[in-house]
Order: sequence, then C-alpha cells, then structure tokens
Amino acid sequence: MQYAQLGRTGATVSRLVLGTMNFGPHTAEEDAFAIMDRALDQGVTFFDTANGYGGTERRGWTEEIIGRWLASRGRREEIVLATKVFGEMGPGKNDRGLSALNIRRAVDASLRRLQTDHIDLYQMHHVDRTAPWDEIWQAMDLLVAQGKITYVGSSNFAGWHLAQANESARARHSLGLVLEQSLYNLFTRDIELEVLPAAEHYGMGVIAWSPLAGGKLGGRSADGVRRGAADRHDLSDGLAAQLDRWEAFCAERDLAPGQVALAWLLHRPGVLGPIIGPRTMEQLDSAIAAMEISLSEDDLAALDAIFPGPGGPAPEAYAW
Repeated sequence: MQYAQLGRTGATVSRLVLGTMNFGPHTAEEDAFAIMDRALDQGVTFFDTANGYGGTERRGWTEEIIGRWLASRGRREEIVLATKVFGEMGPGKNDRGLSALNIRRAVDASLRRLQTDHIDLYQMHHVDRTAPWDEIWQAMDLLVAQGKITYVGSSNFAGWHLAQANESARARHSLGLVLEQSLYNLFTRDIELEVLPAAEHYGMGVIAWSPLAGGKLGGRSADGVRRGAADRHDLSDGLAAQLDRWEAFCAERDLAPGQVALAWLLHRPGVLGPIIGPRTMEQLDSAIAAMEISLSEDDLAALDAIFPGPGGPAPEAYAW
C-alpha cells in the first residue's frame, strides 16, 4: 500500500480510499464487514461514506453498517473515517443543506449511526449557494472545538468554491478545507482546468470518485460483455471505438483495464488517490493490485491520445 499526507495536514492516509456507497443496497452487511476487514488488513486506512448512503428509502443505512463494524472490531483508531453532510435526510425544510442548524443536527446523527465519538474528515457533499460561508465555518469550527470532527473537506466543488471557502476560513484564522472529492476519470477530466490547480494552491488533497466511469473503463466480463454498457451513457459508435482502443492498450500490456484506470489516477499530479467502491471481495483485491502498476511517460502519453483532457489548466486550455 502507498500512503500520503491528507492534504496539508500532518495526518497520513492510504492512497486507495475505501468507498462504501454499495454497503447495504448492493452489498450485504456480512459481506461489507468482510470487505472492510480485508481492506484494513491490506493497509487501506482511509474509509469514505456519507450520511445519505443507503438509498432514498433508507438514508443512513451505510453509516449504520459501518457503525456496527466499528463496534464489533474495536479498530476505530486504525482508520481515518470520512463522512459527508448536505443531502436530504428527512421531510423537514432544515433536514438538508449546509445551514449551521442542519450541520449541528447531521453530525450528531452521523456520530450515532457510526457509533463513534468523532469523525476524522467531515465533508460538504455539495456547495450550498444559500448558506453564507461565515455561517458554515462558524458551525464547523465549533465542531472541531467540541472534538466531534477533526478536519473539513468538500466534494463536487468548483475551483472558485474552493477559493471562496478557504479565503473565508483564512479570515477567521481557521484551517479551512484540506481535501476535495471530485468526479475524475479518463473520460471526465474537467477538474484539470481549475479544481486541481486551486486545490494545489491551497494545499488540498484530491480524491477521485467514479474512477471507472460507471464501469465503462472496467473492460469486458468473462462472457465478453462490455461493462458499463447498460448505464445512463449510451455506447455510441465513437465511444465504442474509443473503448476498443483503450482495451487494446491494456491487452498489449497484459493488464486489467479497471486496474489501469486506477493506476492512471495514482499517477496524476495533485491526486491523492481514487475512491474504490467494491461490491465484492474480488473487486477489492483487484483494486488493491492496481497499486503495483507503473505507467511510463509513453504509456501516459498514449492514454492522453485515447482520452484527451481539456488541454491543461485554465485559461491556457481555452485561451493562450
């Protein structure tokens, strides 16, 4: 396993992040326990969840599963535990968003479900355009002072949101955001324009969700069916041809496509690592094996040719 600092903090985390969104809706609790056991035994110390995971009919289910695992294993201090706040958690008008009122309620509810007295990284799951930054930071600073959370992160923020948040925190003499969680994979490289440069400027780590682009970068199953073909993105002729080139690239190197997609993220400047969301033990073991893949400069250039990015950071990518 490889390790890195959690942004500009002194805390160390594994570069593979165990995403838990499947726990409950798609992975039975017993299997989820086994996956968490194996992940931790293999050196994965960074666990990510959210208060809304579990599905619209059972929000909080995933946190409850993790909480029961933590209570039964006694290994809480071996992991860096991250969860999120923002999404709708009830029928009330204040059961969502980043108001100080909801943040206070949401963190206490997450702590109960997780059966822990502190959250290591508390992430804003989305920017809230109605909540003033002074209000948000007042609430977060209080949680830090109370020992309920240690660090604050963000998810799905634009570059200018990172700047807003961190400059507002600076004015309050607060630490500010230490990590951003973004959609990032070979297909979706928008964050290279402004999010990655902004995160680097503020000393933030970046972790990537959907590293396999909904399964499309996972190659073909044993019966030859291309993974991800049934998701919301239709496999047009152009996309199919692009994936043919991708799969040929991996086959020439005798590497599994899903592992190469993860390895590519581990080679990206400014990226702490990908979030893996295994539904099975086999998927977990495959993701861990990606840590051993080394991509040469020629390999990275070939991947840029198959999956062109935006052309570098803004404004050079679209101006001069």
